[in-house]
Amino acid sequence: MLIIDAARISDVLSPALLIDALRESFRAPIEVPVRHHHSIPREHGETATLLLMPAWTQAAAGGYIGIKIASVFPLNAKRGAPSVEASYLLMAGETGTPLAVMDGRAITLWRTAAASALAASYLAKPKASRLLVVGAGALAPHLIKAHASARPITHVEIWNRDVEKAKLLAEQLDGSLSVKAAPDLQAAVTRAEIISAATLSTEPLIKGAWLQPGAHVDLVGGFTPKMREADDDCVRRASVFVDTRAGASKEAGDIVQPLLSGVITDADIKGDLFDLCRGTHKGRGDDAEITYFKSVGTAIEDLSAAILVYQRVKK
Repeated sequence: MLIIDAARISDVLSPALLIDALRESFRAPIEVPVRHHHSIPREHGETATLLLMPAWTQAAAGGYIGIKIASVFPLNAKRGAPSVEASYLLMAGETGTPLAVMDGRAITLWRTAAASALAASYLAKPKASRLLVVGAGALAPHLIKAHASARPITHVEIWNRDVEKAKLLAEQLDGSLSVKAAPDLQAAVTRAEIISAATLSTEPLIKGAWLQPGAHVDLVGGFTPKMREADDDCVRRASVFVDTRAGASKEAGDIVQPLLSGVITDADIKGDLFDLCRGTHKGRGDDAEITYFKSVGTAIEDLSAAILVYQRVKK
């Protein structure tokens, strides 16, 4: 059995390869049970969470089985440790034999960014060149590289509540792309053709009134019903898409809250990644349309990334 760490994953993956792999996976017959959430009481009043995300290919013979095992320990920051840890186990579909254990956090970062870029390949303007990333956390560099693989990005701005953190990341990434920190969020949104948000905000940051015609809004960070990255005007002005209908309608505040308040109905969700990848919805209609994509993640993406990593390491 292979042990594959984050560095090796980065060695063998590229955004373009993973975007193509995800596209094929959303067209393929893959079984994805509902993810498991288990609360685990710990000392000092801490409640940890254990997450299990299984998936398997439906090939009659062969194929793969995979499961991501993640833990969330809220007090780890005080211990000097990451709050979220994850491992991915890939098994042979024919025998159940373990094939590889991989760094689950790296898999998550890579597949999350690639899923956003996959959606943008259908929903962003073909000539979109200006990207704004809202949030300067671990996902930000992955989102920049992935979106630059899907669209001809030349100018990138990064906004973060801590401006110095945005400046530091911009300096690290400035190179083949022009990457700058954006001190004013509203001004940066009005300039951007793609706005990609990856934050833990519980209050809307992106205002629909700021969006220019043809903008594409990519919301990654809000993964609970109480989190929110874009306001109701964004939803009203845009054609709304999600990664999976079941996940987004139950877990993502940027979909759950507008549904509960009546700003949108289920019928206003135009499509998901299955529809886009299989061609049952064409995506963007014209250059003036504002599009809105909300992802919460799915085990399909983890399995697809793990298979690609395993096959390339074996080569």
